[in-house]
Amino acid sequence: MNLIFLLIEIAMWIFYGYLVITSLYIFINAVAGLFPYKKPKPKDLKLRKFAVMIPGYKEDEIIVEVCKDALEQDYPKDKFDVIAIADSYRAETLSALRELPIKVIEVSFEKSTKAKALNKAMEVLGDEYDAVLILDADNLIADDFLSKINASFQAGFIAVQGHRVAKNADSGFAVLDAISEEINNHIFRKGARVLGVSSAIIGSGMAFDYAFFKKMMKDVHAIGGFDKEIDLKMCRDGITIEYVHDAYCYDEKVQKAEVFQHQRRRWLSAQWVYFKRYFAESFVALITKGNIDFFNKAFHTFLPPRILLLGFMSIIFFISIFFIPNVIAIAWIKLFVLVVLTFVFSIPRKFYSGKTLKAVWLLPKGFFLMFLSLLKLKGANKQFLHTKHTSSGIDSKEIKKNK
Repeated sequence: MNLIFLLIEIAMWIFYGYLVITSLYIFINAVAGLFPYKKPKPKDLKLRKFAVMIPGYKEDEIIVEVCKDALEQDYPKDKFDVIAIADSYRAETLSALRELPIKVIEVSFEKSTKAKALNKAMEVLGDEYDAVLILDADNLIADDFLSKINASFQAGFIAVQGHRVAKNADSGFAVLDAISEEINNHIFRKGARVLGVSSAIIGSGMAFDYAFFKKMMKDVHAIGGFDKEIDLKMCRDGITIEYVHDAYCYDEKVQKAEVFQHQRRRWLSAQWVYFKRYFAESFVALITKGNIDFFNKAFHTFLPPRILLLGFMSIIFFISIFFIPNVIAIAWIKLFVLVVLTFVFSIPRKFYSGKTLKAVWLLPKGFFLMFLSLLKLKGANKQFLHTKHTSSGIDSKEIKKNK
């Protein structure tokens, strides 16, 4: 019996050590995100020609409106093309798209993936572009988005992530999803750049040098989480990823619990796959080559999702108060306070509202769904898990005005 208690105590301290390391990491990044990031000066004044690629799978309800919005850039019209990559769209949707001044590329695969769609589109388009912007089929972008991204290319970067924010807050889960994204923006994008390491990319609202992206994507075959794969590969190869905090990309947030669970299962699966694939390699690169950026990026796959971290810490906080001896309890309580401060520093002030307070009551359910997703990871990264978007009739001007 004593041996069992000893093993439990050892396991508890190992878990505590894991939480200390990961909590300190996000806390340091959160503090860094409070400081301004000084943008590098331009090295040239070139206006790049952009391919604005919008891959979509059965996104008939929203794709026409999204393409219309993408055309409304204050960038020179001859310096960008909007390209709808249409996978399994209805005939009437294709007809409506072809009435717009955009390019439409139809694709079809036995097993659809975003990577396949992008590779096929670049094969069709050829090499007439300087840069590529990747959007999701539900994304809107601020009218000055291309101008601000181009400024980062002028400063010498070849990989740039814009600031993705929520375009809807019409349910409690949408509010939680929006807050989660802003926490990640603050910690893994702005905070990272202030500390001098690469921003994390998200999967949309991201731009690359066209020739570089086309070459890199030929070796990307991910079914889920392709953005994590190219994120890690770029940092492994010494490419710094820039973040443009004032270039806004508006993204639809999940509105239902089942969609939330479906989406998080896909993300957790990708995180686990890339942890196994890259973490050890990144540690070796850190020791042998001093590649801090690669190890930092691979370390992200070691971190617990923020809602799971908050959930576990809340449970342990409660247990610490009532059931754990004082010395150990104080250690857990201090760690809980550190995590809470991290979130306080990272959440934009606009979310301190009554709507957020109502959404907070869904946190236990969100934690439970995330925990269930952990138990269902097997096979999630080997199948195409599509998140359907439903925001039709959107008022893009109103969304952008209220950013």
